[in-house]
Amino acid sequence: MSRLGTTSAPSTSTPSWSWPVDLAHYDRHGLLSEAEAEALQNLSIGRLRRGGLAPDAPPLRPAARLARPLADVLAVMHRPPDDRHQQRYARDAAGLILMRCGDLRRAFWGWSVQDWVELIDTSGAEFRRSWGGQIGPNARPLVIAYAYLLSEFTAFDQLGRFQRLSLAHRVFGTEHVDDAVQHICKILTDWGYRRDAERLTSAICQVLLLNRSPLLKHLSTDALAALRAHPAMSGQWGKDLYGLHRALAALGHAEPPPSGHMSGPAAMEGVPAPWAEAVERWYATSTLTPKIRSSYRSVLAKIGRWLAAEHAGITEPGQWTRQTCAAWVAAVDRMAVGDFSQWTHGMRSQNRLGKPLTPETKSGYLKVPRAFFRDLHEWEWVPRRFDPAHALRTPRSVRALMGPDLRVIADDIWAKLLWAGLNVEPGDLPTADGRTYPVELIRAITLTWLFAGQRSDEIARLRIGCIRWQHDGLPIPGDSGEVLARDAVCLLDVPTHKTGTSFTKPVDPLLGQAIEAWQAVRPTQPPMLDPKTNEHADFLFAHRARRVAKHYINTAIIPMLCRKAGVPTADVRGNITSHRARSTIASQLYNAKEPMTLFELQEWLGHRTPEATTHYAKLIPNTLARAYNDAGYFARNVRTIEVLVDRDAVASGAAASGEPWQYFDLGHGWCTYTFFEQCQHRMASARCDFYTPKDSSKGQLLEAKENLQKMLASIPLTDDERAAVDDGQAALDQLLERLADIPTPAGPTPREIAARTPVTLLPIVAVRQGSGPKDTSRMGQVLSRSKAQSGHAPNDPSSGDSCQSSSR
Repeated sequence: MSRLGTTSAPSTSTPSWSWPVDLAHYDRHGLLSEAEAEALQNLSIGRLRRGGLAPDAPPLRPAARLARPLADVLAVMHRPPDDRHQQRYARDAAGLILMRCGDLRRAFWGWSVQDWVELIDTSGAEFRRSWGGQIGPNARPLVIAYAYLLSEFTAFDQLGRFQRLSLAHRVFGTEHVDDAVQHICKILTDWGYRRDAERLTSAICQVLLLNRSPLLKHLSTDALAALRAHPAMSGQWGKDLYGLHRALAALGHAEPPPSGHMSGPAAMEGVPAPWAEAVERWYATSTLTPKIRSSYRSVLAKIGRWLAAEHAGITEPGQWTRQTCAAWVAAVDRMAVGDFSQWTHGMRSQNRLGKPLTPETKSGYLKVPRAFFRDLHEWEWVPRRFDPAHALRTPRSVRALMGPDLRVIADDIWAKLLWAGLNVEPGDLPTADGRTYPVELIRAITLTWLFAGQRSDEIARLRIGCIRWQHDGLPIPGDSGEVLARDAVCLLDVPTHKTGTSFTKPVDPLLGQAIEAWQAVRPTQPPMLDPKTNEHADFLFAHRARRVAKHYINTAIIPMLCRKAGVPTADVRGNITSHRARSTIASQLYNAKEPMTLFELQEWLGHRTPEATTHYAKLIPNTLARAYNDAGYFARNVRTIEVLVDRDAVASGAAASGEPWQYFDLGHGWCTYTFFEQCQHRMASARCDFYTPKDSSKGQLLEAKENLQKMLASIPLTDDERAAVDDGQAALDQLLERLADIPTPAGPTPREIAARTPVTLLPIVAVRQGSGPKDTSRMGQVLSRSKAQSGHAPNDPSSGDSCQSSSR
């Protein structure tokens, strides 16, 4: 009897096995003779029980060619040692088959699958109801065994529930079946499979029965591919087949199962044949990743349908000109969602059908033909008639509408998600098909999403041992001589990713601890193929011989965290997805109290250029406000000066009669001019009549008064005055020169006052910004220089203008 496939892989420890019944020795005509039909019509279960299945028994002698194979099967059929009624049930089952031959007037050799299904029925209850009182209660499994051994019947999907293990024991023998089950179950258990033992055993027996051999070495790659297409392996049986395939590959009997969908892309409809041929040729030649090639192919198919509708005369790439490119650019600019699509039913953008394309989509529709024609020109498949980079460039009006779309998660929602991730409990675990991953794996993958700032594909492809710790004795690079504390830094090794090779980044120690906790209990898994690098690797997040899918974070982890944190799975910026965490973490690092620079953040995210990092990091309004305040735009143009208010002069009415009542502190003296902020000489006092030196008797009496109130006045500065404060002596000298002929509030100019009194004009040193001491020190140096030039010592009392700069 042929099997679905064989292999030369090493066999298990069980002895060799052959098909128990040689069907070639029997007369397998489908039609009954008159004698056979008459004998079978007169047959009953009672007569068969009395005479048995012997072909030479009187009831069966005319139908010996049908009775003999049934008797031979009964003889080779393995019977459980504790089943005393097996022989009687087997004779009852054979009697039902012979009686049905009489009813159908056809030998069981010529029965169809449906004929067997009608006899066996879709359930044990229906079978017993049809033959109640005539046969034993357990005859149905024996009918299935006869059908399997004599007619290659394997339509198990039409029989409802029955014991696959019992059937396998009967036809293959207990030793062979148990040996195969033991080998596979051990491997799957070591990998972390926690399926019900009975269910797993039934799946193994189903595969053995369909392959018509109990030997694992006969389950080759071709045989498993045929089983995958068998109707009896649909539904849950097909899901179990993947794990069995992995176990058989580990035993060396088959190649690992294919990952993903192996079927090719759908045929392009409504596209000119030459255009479709060129697209398929490019698709088979391009070195882009399969996902990118598929997306490009769909856009190129859309272009083909546009050609068929708008430019029927252009059917192949070689006919394109700059005019054709201009027409496609214009068409894209006016295109709506769903235009020139092969089908619109089931599209994710179903609610946007008929609406204008987004600027990003328009840019993509132009990027694809640019790459397509660039390759065709480079490979010399078509003549170079235009430059795709210029003829198909994205219009400036479209580029102006494009920009980074960070979609950062709000701080309050992110904080709740962090709390939920740090407090994951077994009751929170997401389940699928009644199964769940271990809680250690869930915690590790959750904290990786919350703290690592990596793409979902990179998280799913992390390797065993990706966490490393810095320990005592490792110096910090540089000349500081400092040494890292033990376990102060946790390093994460990120595999080859979307835009570059592998790299290492620091992460929070909480993440490292969670990953190490998972690695401590992780069952040993077989190496799996990394589709990015085409190498076999030990993936960190793998269980039951299967790598955790990259979309598991979106479909299971994020809904679990949102449910636990009590937040919706979507906000004003859209659904909370795995990639939004990357933008959120990057923006928080960029806006921290001690933020990372753009180049540091570029290294941490693994980007090739700073431009790519700008799509993830954005200054928040609070950070901009803080930076604006720190820049001191208003304070830079406004300074404060201390003012003494003589409350006695105000209360007595002397101020109303013209007596001084305000004294502006110049550092070396007092100015009593009421409109001080309007005086052009406020930054460099000309010592007019409103000026009173501090070391004079009048100044000392003023400071000795008790009823004085100190206040601060804001003085706006001109450009020249601000330059004198910020730029030093040179700017101050220029200011003094410009003010030399400007009249003071008292009338005389500084030049005239200097002519009467040989004293150098002195700058105000009390004028200051918020960081007053720095400005005062600078002005004090200017003041000292001015006095040295005038021939007076800086603190000479005889000069009448002691340099006592105020830093209050």
